[in-house]
Amino acid sequence: MVFYLWHILHLRGMTFQQTIDYLFTRLPMFSRIGAAAFKKDLTNTIELCNHLGNPHHQFKTVHIAGTNGKGSVSHMLAAVLQTAGYKTGLYTSPHLKDFRERIKINGEMIPEQAVIDFTETINPLIEKIEPSFFEITVAMAFDYFAQQKVDIAIIETGLGGRLDSTNIITPELAVITNIGWDHMNMLGDSLEKIAFEKAGIIKPGVPVIIGEVLPETLPVFEQVAKEKKSAIHIVSDTRQTADWNWEKNELIVEVAEKHKTDHKIYHLDLPGIYQTKNLLTVLETCYQLQNKGWIIPAQTITDALKQTKKITGLHGRWEVIHHHPLIILDVAHNVDGIKQLVRQIELTEHHHLHIILGMVKDKEAEKVLELLPKDATYYFTKAQIPRALPEEELARKAASFGLKGKPFMNVNYSLYSASQKAGKKDLIIVCGSIFLVGEVSLRSVKEIWGKENSSFVDFDFLELIRFFD
Repeated sequence: MVFYLWHILHLRGMTFQQTIDYLFTRLPMFSRIGAAAFKKDLTNTIELCNHLGNPHHQFKTVHIAGTNGKGSVSHMLAAVLQTAGYKTGLYTSPHLKDFRERIKINGEMIPEQAVIDFTETINPLIEKIEPSFFEITVAMAFDYFAQQKVDIAIIETGLGGRLDSTNIITPELAVITNIGWDHMNMLGDSLEKIAFEKAGIIKPGVPVIIGEVLPETLPVFEQVAKEKKSAIHIVSDTRQTADWNWEKNELIVEVAEKHKTDHKIYHLDLPGIYQTKNLLTVLETCYQLQNKGWIIPAQTITDALKQTKKITGLHGRWEVIHHHPLIILDVAHNVDGIKQLVRQIELTEHHHLHIILGMVKDKEAEKVLELLPKDATYYFTKAQIPRALPEEELARKAASFGLKGKPFMNVNYSLYSASQKAGKKDLIIVCGSIFLVGEVSLRSVKEIWGKENSSFVDFDFLELIRFFD
C-alpha cells in the first residue's frame, strides 16, 4: 500500500518523457518483449473503456487488419476522409520515432499534455488490472477521439484481429488487406488459421472488404461472413491494376473497373509498387463508404492520394532519403513484405546493391534470408530493443544462405559503412524491421554526406536522434 501511494504521487506532475518512460517500462510492450506482452482476450480493454465511459461508442470507425499493407491502407483512407472534410482520427502501430505517431486527428499527433493527463487519470486502474502497453494505448486513442469529437476514425489492428485490443469496436466497414506468414507463434501455423484470426474483426451485419485472397483463405472469409450475415466484397471482383509506372518519385497507377470502359489514373506519393494492391483496397473501401452515405467525391480521392505522406505523416514505405547513391528505407520485415521489396529492387536501376538488415527474434529469419539477393553487400545490425536478433547471429544465419557481409552494432554505423563503399549509382536499402528504420538518424546521414549536400530528401520524422548526437 505504501508503494502504491508513493507511485500515484510520483506520477503526478510528470513530464511527457517521464510519462512515456513509465508506459514503456511499467507495461508489457510487444515491440520490446514479443509474445509475452500479447493478451489473449479483450477483458482489460473492455474494463478500461468501461471505466472511461465507452468512448468508442461515440464516433464512427473503419477497422483494418491484414498481414501487410494495413498501415498504408489506413493512412491513405485517413487522407481521403480528411480531404473530404471529415474530422478524421487515425490509430496505427507501432511508431517510428514518437509515441504520439500512433494517435492522430487530421494528421496532427495527440498533444503531449493529453498523453500525460490520460496516464495520470487511468493510473489507479493500471495498477489494479495490469494491462499491456497496447491495451492502454488503444484506450487512450478511443478516449482522445471521443473527447475531440471526430467524425470517423481509422483503426488499425496491432496483431491478428479476433483477440486484438482494438476489436471492441463495431465499425462502418471491416477491411482485411491480405494474409501472409507472420506471427505464426501467436496466430497459427497455417494460412487458414491466420485468416481466421484476421476474420475476427468481421462484425454481425457489417460489410467486409478483402484486399487479396488465396485459395486457402477465401473459404475462411466466406464462412465467417456467412455466419455473421455480413456482405463480403472481394476487391479483385470489381477492379484491377491495368498499368503502372514511376515518375518523379510518384507511383502512377491506371485502374480498370468492372463494367466501365474508362480507366482512372491515380498519382501516389507512396512509390512502392506494392501500393498498387493497397490502392485497389482503398478505392473499394471508399466506394462502400459512399454507399453508406459518406460524401467522398472522386476528385477528393485523387487529390488525397497524391499527398498521403504530407497529410498523415506516413513514412518508411520505399522512402527515398538520398539520391546518388539512392538510399531507401522500407519497413518490410516478413516473407510477403520481403518478396515485394525484392521485386522492387529488381525494377530499380542501380549498379551495386547494399542491404542494411536487422530482424527481431520471433520472425522466421531463415525464410526471409533465403529470399534476399546473393549478389548484394550486407550490413547486419539490430534495433536497440530486447526483441532484436543479435547482429552476429543474424550474420551467421545469413552466411548459410550465401549472403556476405559484416555485423554492426547499430543501424547508423551500418549506414556509415555502406555510404563509404557505395558509388553514386549504387542502391542502399535499410529493411527487415520497423524498429530498425525508426532508428535511422537524419543527423548521422547528414554528417556522413555533408550538410550542404543537395541530394538530401526532407523527412521530418527522422529528426529525433538516438545515435551520432
